[in-house]
Amino acid sequence: MDLMVLLIQIVVGTVILAPVLWLAGRALVGKEKAKFLDAVWIILLGTVIDAVVIAYIGGLVAAVITFIVWLALIKHFFDCGWLMAFAIAIIAVIIFAVVVAVLAVIGIGVGLLLGI
Repeated sequence: MDLMVLLIQIVVGTVILAPVLWLAGRALVGKEKAKFLDAVWIILLGTVIDAVVIAYIGGLVAAVITFIVWLALIKHFFDCGWLMAFAIAIIAVIIFAVVVAVLAVIGIGVGLLLGI
């Protein structure tokens, strides 16, 4: 994987996904456990680990490993259990989908945000 692509993924992920993850975390575990900097660390570490696992393993096995890693990062940084980490991930995906839909309605597509 190209280092520049990884850096772009980290920056875009941090800017777009960290606030979404933070909001989902705050909604489910509270503001004491879900700090914004923790959400940034989850996105940063998750993106790097994801890139490494996909580069060396790939396929369905990599997808399962990265899914577990993302849940483990949420569990660790937001100080919650596995089920709550899964719920936070689901809520974050829903929030992200709503944000993307609203941006699409007002004419700002995801491609524009991602530079595609």
